[in-house]
Amino acid sequence: MAYLRAFGSYLPSRVVDNTELATLVGADADWILRGTGIRERRFAAPEESVASLGARAARDCLESGGLKPNDVGLVLVASGSGERCFPGPATAIGASLGIGGVPAMDLPMASAGSLFGLALAADLCPRYGNVLVVGSEIMSRAIRLDAASRDTAVLFGDGAGACLVSAERGAAEITDFLLRSDGEFSEALHMDQASGLHMDGRTIILQASRKLPRVIIELLERNRCRPEDVAAFLMHQANLNLIVRVAQALGVPEEKFFLNVARYGNTSSASLLIAAAEWRRGLEGRLSQPVVLAAFGAGLNWGAMLVGGGHRDV
Repeated sequence: MAYLRAFGSYLPSRVVDNTELATLVGADADWILRGTGIRERRFAAPEESVASLGARAARDCLESGGLKPNDVGLVLVASGSGERCFPGPATAIGASLGIGGVPAMDLPMASAGSLFGLALAADLCPRYGNVLVVGSEIMSRAIRLDAASRDTAVLFGDGAGACLVSAERGAAEITDFLLRSDGEFSEALHMDQASGLHMDGRTIILQASRKLPRVIIELLERNRCRPEDVAAFLMHQANLNLIVRVAQALGVPEEKFFLNVARYGNTSSASLLIAAAEWRRGLEGRLSQPVVLAAFGAGLNWGAMLVGGGHRDV
């Protein structure tokens, strides 16, 4: 068994609203809001790194769960914006927590990385005990803040989220998950060390709005659960347009989808865990109804996870 035991997050202090960003990319602030649902985002300070953001989210997660760093048996870190090709931020986060020697692995995956990390943690926690999953991104350094890149630049922000997956106990049991990958459209969203981030927004929104509902429905059906039975949908906060499309495809009210994209923008692999941490803070006790976590990102990689409910067919 595997349980979601605790969540945490960290957002940089600098707030960049649409008015400030619009002057940098030659756009209108209202145009940004209408097209993305984003009002503001956070940008990391010059002295902050992907690892330092991730470490702060990790500490917040452990504190919220009443645990110490030495209680962690494995660290998994998802990030597509690490400053170096290698080593990635995982070992630096472990060292910052004072648990050098505990295995730390990097998942260099944008947007869907934290969901894949949670799935791996669910399978690995019987061996390692408490698995700390961190998603940390500084996307503001991966984008170009100019008019030529404004369609992409207006989307992204910086931040980190964390989740502790435990083999012993937690607020909700991980019931099942489905992960999918397809490299056919890999060129539509990629980041090179030299040229930075490239995104074909039209292709990505089309693929995501098709693939995410399908994988969620497949997951729910094999667990004999209906979309209307789900208490909340926690998604990667890509943009408001995508989340609305998924809600419509599933035939459920948009109110069931937790949203913080207006405040933080798209924080890539950090966004799912930041959203989950904020949603969990407003929830008392254990989950009484099923919840779905879902993400879509570069690769293409996507998937969904069911927690706290369902009756899987065997």
